[in-house]
Amino acid sequence: MRLKHLTPLLATAGLIATTVPLLASAQAAAAPAAEHLRQKPAWQRCSPEQPASYECATIRVPLDYRRPEGPTIDIAMSRMKSENPAKRHGVLLLNPGGPGGSGLDLPLLMDGLMPKEVREGYDLIGFDPRGVGGSSPITCGLEDAEQHFDRPYRAETFPSDVAWARTVADKCREKSGAVLPHITTRNTARDMDTIRAVLGEGKISYLGYSYGTYLGAVYSQMYPERTDRFVLDSGVDPQRIWRGMIQVWATEAEPAFARWTRWAAQRSGEFGLGDDPAEVSATFWGLVERADREPIDFEGTKVTGDMIRSARGVFFYPAQATPLIAALKAAAEGRPQAAGTDVRGLKLQLLGRAAEQPAPDNGTAVFWAVVCGDTGSWPRYTEQYERDAAKDKARYPLYGDFASNIKPCAFWDRPAESATPMHKKANVLTVQNEWDSQTPLTSGQGLHRALKGSRMVLAGGGEGHGVYLFDAASCANAPVNAYLATGRLPAQDVTCQNPPADAAGKRGSGRSGPVPLPGAPGRF
Repeated sequence: MRLKHLTPLLATAGLIATTVPLLASAQAAAAPAAEHLRQKPAWQRCSPEQPASYECATIRVPLDYRRPEGPTIDIAMSRMKSENPAKRHGVLLLNPGGPGGSGLDLPLLMDGLMPKEVREGYDLIGFDPRGVGGSSPITCGLEDAEQHFDRPYRAETFPSDVAWARTVADKCREKSGAVLPHITTRNTARDMDTIRAVLGEGKISYLGYSYGTYLGAVYSQMYPERTDRFVLDSGVDPQRIWRGMIQVWATEAEPAFARWTRWAAQRSGEFGLGDDPAEVSATFWGLVERADREPIDFEGTKVTGDMIRSARGVFFYPAQATPLIAALKAAAEGRPQAAGTDVRGLKLQLLGRAAEQPAPDNGTAVFWAVVCGDTGSWPRYTEQYERDAAKDKARYPLYGDFASNIKPCAFWDRPAESATPMHKKANVLTVQNEWDSQTPLTSGQGLHRALKGSRMVLAGGGEGHGVYLFDAASCANAPVNAYLATGRLPAQDVTCQNPPADAAGKRGSGRSGPVPLPGAPGRF
């Protein structure tokens, strides 16, 4: 799932772990005499520009936990200690999502956002997951264009889509082949348990967003006795990893789009997109058809119909989608933009990125390593992707073909071990916005169902990817704060109602927009 402008595969036999590898990996992770568990982190100030209380260290962990005495890799860690030892409960590990997102700066960010009664209970621990940033980063040597997987389906271009997917898989194998099979969620969970051990803690607490919810869920199943207070925010459905988590972007974009047409129609006098939802929808699809025939010149960018459709995530935020479509309509008609229009911001939304410059491929390399290496359930036949993409383009016209088109996982090496079954009780708290573009509500509900004993906090009317601390006015903050402060789960699931947003998408007492947590752009 993104945490900056950062879901369903049906369960298959690939999700059922076999006894032998699970037993072997559990024995390797639990080896009490292993050298990596006896490390003492050498903490030091992260940088002169940062507070002295923000400390960093690097530890070594096995590349392959089945061979703990073999090659090792670095894991970069950070911390900000509780300033009230008398009220300290333990450590709280933090993950921003991805896969491929850096978490090293999270303690610094969360230190200023958490209320005192929560903050003083924990040493905040950040870390870059294996393969990311400061933790022995990997690369696939991808060009900028090769990093983008929003590829629309057309029969005449499908062979080039197959060539792209094969090229990405081949490049990743060539550049990082010795490490790639070990960049998985299960191994990152083992790294988390190594962090727990070297910090001298019997248990860990955890706050994970988006992809971080799946990482936390996997840890809770591998190490249930070491799982303390876990908050899993914006949930990944374990039964949908990972092709299904991309496909759910298509299925759930349709109701979000319908909701947007109603919102825009209610403001037809301001935006001029139509007086009722049907007219707004007709305006949108007319723009797509026009841009397919002749790209729209939008402030120097040639916008195609496929580019417009690939911006499906913006329709979960009607206050952002409406000025974007209004600006495209003006451009198509040769009219000037309305005064005050943030043209640069709208262009970046269309391009699916947060900055003008292309990103290095580290986050993309880790993304594919995890989503291809976590499960063996990806189809291996190109024909299936073509059939699915054609079918879903008709069924989910906004994004269906993008979601189901071929991905590099079709040509990835088989995973080293099976996905983690969700069989053990997990007394954790899941948190969800009703309108989340990256991990939609159905995905969060799936995570809650999978983790027996969990409770769910649902922010009715909540928009955006990421809930806790993302919006000071969110009704979900109070139950999460109470759980982190006391360790007591709500007696039952909680559904609260967020205050309504105004026409600009802001709520009266809160921040507008998400907290800028780091993460892999356009991912989970």
